[in-house]
Amino acid sequence: MSEVAVRRRASIPQCDPGASYRAHRAEIDGAVARVLESGWYILGAEVEAFEREFAAYAGVRHAIGVASGTDALEIALRVCGVKAGDVVLTVSHTAVATVAAIGRCGAVPFLLDVEAGRQTLDAGRLASVLAGRGVPAELRRRFRAVVPVHLYGQPADMPGIMELARQHGLAVVEDCAQAHGAALDGRCVGAWGSAGAFSFYPTKNLGAFGDGGLIVTDDAQLAERVRLLRQYGWRERYISRVVGVNSRLDEVQAAVLRVKLSHLNRENEVRQALAAEYAQELSSTSLLLPHPTAGARHAYHQYVVRTPARDALQAYLERRGVGTAIHYPVPVHRQPAYRGRVALGDSLATTEQLAAQILSLPFYAQLGSEAVATVAGHIRDWEERGRPAA
Repeated sequence: MSEVAVRRRASIPQCDPGASYRAHRAEIDGAVARVLESGWYILGAEVEAFEREFAAYAGVRHAIGVASGTDALEIALRVCGVKAGDVVLTVSHTAVATVAAIGRCGAVPFLLDVEAGRQTLDAGRLASVLAGRGVPAELRRRFRAVVPVHLYGQPADMPGIMELARQHGLAVVEDCAQAHGAALDGRCVGAWGSAGAFSFYPTKNLGAFGDGGLIVTDDAQLAERVRLLRQYGWRERYISRVVGVNSRLDEVQAAVLRVKLSHLNRENEVRQALAAEYAQELSSTSLLLPHPTAGARHAYHQYVVRTPARDALQAYLERRGVGTAIHYPVPVHRQPAYRGRVALGDSLATTEQLAAQILSLPFYAQLGSEAVATVAGHIRDWEERGRPAA
């Protein structure tokens, strides 16, 4: 059954992008009408205003809108100097977009394991690889950048990763696609590395009504190169200074995102409260539950639990009208398109274990406490009945 079919069938869906529209309908309708009446639909006043407002929100000097989160990662890597033949270190436990963006640069993805707690890049594994343990010297010489992924809204270990990158002269491009508003030690994700890449896919904490992306950086030269690359290398219209691409954020999406950005902090607080309710309701179960690490502000893009009986629990919940998802069922290195096309660290044992155990419960800002209690009640019943298959 397709994801769309599962979502329509569930009385409590795993996600509901339409709920965000309904919550802010009047403001969004007004913003869209404003753009339609303006007669200017690409890279105009709405995009410029959104870029200023998001830069201020994230605490960086520059924000540049592009067409998607994947484009944001690819362009950020390119302006950081990643080119064909280089090697970029990241994780296999991520959306495939992370690795696809590296491949679109012509670079080779080198996939590392994640920490079991954070489920983000293991800085210890990164240190071991950078020290050369088990990695041919020819490959090490091609290391150019690191892409930590702030998965599910949990910030990666940025102090550890940044120190290792500094020691080895590597650029750091943060994959912030699932972490709008997340922070570590008071600094927003995206503001730690050379650049940060955001996605505005409709299900994200800050979601558009189509695709959209954005790159943040404090480096004025990187920002200028991003602006060139996103539109054919143009500084003056129709004159290409460099070979660029067409990756522009449109005015309608920017206007919608400006409305939603003004509500992001409040909706992230709601997500944090709902996560606390899940934690309380499920505290008596055997499930492993997510929690923020010390010093972190978790954005809770997803609420992902772990159990060795994941498939049975998912089937049980589906029979009771509860939608769930698996983010992600097959690590990138085991996907058909990438087998043999990526380099691997010495062990991806945690990644393999997570892929077999993780389950994303219903989670979005408009979900409500009653739905959380209903889902948790079904899970407790499942355990009390001896984990029936369905």
